[in-house]
Amino acid sequence: MSLPVVTPPFDDTDPTPVAGVLLAAGTSDRYGDRNKLLATHDGDPLVRHAARTLLDAPVDPVTVVVGHEADRVRAALAGLDVELVYNDDYASGQASSVRVGVDAIRDRASAVVVALGDMPFVAPASVERLVDAHAAGVSDALAAAHDGTRGNPVLFADRFFDALADVTGDVGGRELLLEHGRLVETGDPGVRRDVDEPDDL
Repeated sequence: MSLPVVTPPFDDTDPTPVAGVLLAAGTSDRYGDRNKLLATHDGDPLVRHAARTLLDAPVDPVTVVVGHEADRVRAALAGLDVELVYNDDYASGQASSVRVGVDAIRDRASAVVVALGDMPFVAPASVERLVDAHAAGVSDALAAAHDGTRGNPVLFADRFFDALADVTGDVGGRELLLEHGRLVETGDPGVRRDVDEPDDL
């Protein structure tokens, strides 16, 4: 993905309400017969690490979209200040979870940071850089980057909420980023590190 890269710090920011949505509904097909979101790192499930990243960043509310093994994922998040919503169409791909998450927050935020439950190594400061870049007017569609290479999470302003609700399959907001987006350099290798297979841990 070839997009312009911007580098913090960002000046003259005008904070606006930004929500966080964590996608945690997938079936973990490439991870074998276990749910990768429930695999542990430093004693906690991966999905709990990912949720804490958003909770420690300047986003509110934090909504987690569950689907596959929803009860077990809920249990892994017990005690955290997150809202849980269920995606009954989770098997159709990531786009359906994006739609459910955006619908859950659309009346309470001017933008949303969409993060992935299988990315437990993202630093909260990386989310904050997306929020700051948006507040400074850099772009209404942003993706975290490391060494100029696109990663996750991503941020979309509310003008894209309807478009995000219309995407299908397993692509999320990729086309919107290609057309409108910029990359925010984070210096954080965690924005490029997901967990697809047990060896990734």
